Amino acid sequence: MPNLRDLPSQERVLELLKTMCLIREFEEAAGQALAEGHVRGSVHQYTGQEAIATGVCSHLNSSDYVSSHHRGHGHAIAKGLSPSRMMLELFGRQGGTSNGKGGSMHIADFSQGMLGANGVVPDGVTMAVGAAHAIKMQARPEIVVAFFGDGAMNRGPLFEAFNWAKLFNLPVLFVCEDNGYSVTLRTRDVTAGPPAVERVAAFGIPVSHVNGNDVVAVQQAAGDLIEKVRAGDGPHFLHASTYRWYGHLAHDKGLYRDPVEVEKARQDDCLLNAQHWLMQRGTDAERIDALRKTVRQQIAEAVEIALNAPFPSIEMAFTEVQDVGGPLWPR
Repeated sequence: MPNLRDLPSQERVLELLKTMCLIREFEEAAGQALAEGHVRGSVHQYTGQEAIATGVCSHLNSSDYVSSHHRGHGHAIAKGLSPSRMMLELFGRQGGTSNGKGGSMHIADFSQGMLGANGVVPDGVTMAVGAAHAIKMQARPEIVVAFFGDGAMNRGPLFEAFNWAKLFNLPVLFVCEDNGYSVTLRTRDVTAGPPAVERVAAFGIPVSHVNGNDVVAVQQAAGDLIEKVRAGDGPHFLHASTYRWYGHLAHDKGLYRDPVEVEKARQDDCLLNAQHWLMQRGTDAERIDALRKTVRQQIAEAVEIALNAPFPSIEMAFTEVQDVGGPLWPR
């Protein structure tokens, strides 16, 4: 993603829309590939939440760091990872971000500051705080963004991370993507006391709220907070309200949710909201249609490449498993 600060407002939002479209098309293709048996394991789709990753990561440099969770494809694409290499990873093929050995829940690319997705709630946040502490100890200019869901707000390690980050005034932005559900349960039904974000304020961490379906609002809110974090103001917390369109997993039909509720949420589509913003300010519908067509073709080509790519060799199972003293493949 280009430096958005160098672009006029409409061009800036067009770039944001392009990133959101990439995420949307990637997730649709990933779900389809899983259904067709090309992807093994699980796929947690980010569909409906694209504005959050896009708006936040638009302010990050490649040297900044991001930690993710099980629904992490959107964060990776917004951070600048190659959708083609990510698709190879999902298909378990050589050339993927981890040469096909990690899969959907373990997308990582240190060259782009992507510390990785994490299927353990909320261990990605504790890793982010560790990275932020290392940055501070080395007096480096980078910051860390930790994405997590509202279900993590009832997990003990998250509070330890908040406490540590505030105690040592670390350069980290916590971003809670509140889609209202913890797997199949409404989060509010399993959360005691006042709203969970008040627990964050109890640690002395400033809390901000934003409509997570409005990419312009997210981009502006995240920009203000990231500027403060970069300036040495310590950790900040952004609570973004949103909704996931599909079930917890791609296989999950989401029958525990009211169809009326789901349809209402789909009408508040972050992609359509961005398109309306652009068209109200004079952007041609044809330009937006061309953008979406180009992105759709890009993801279709990524799927085709993944389908025809080789699987990793047996020897590759013994590589990249530890930093030093790695075992040698017998010959």
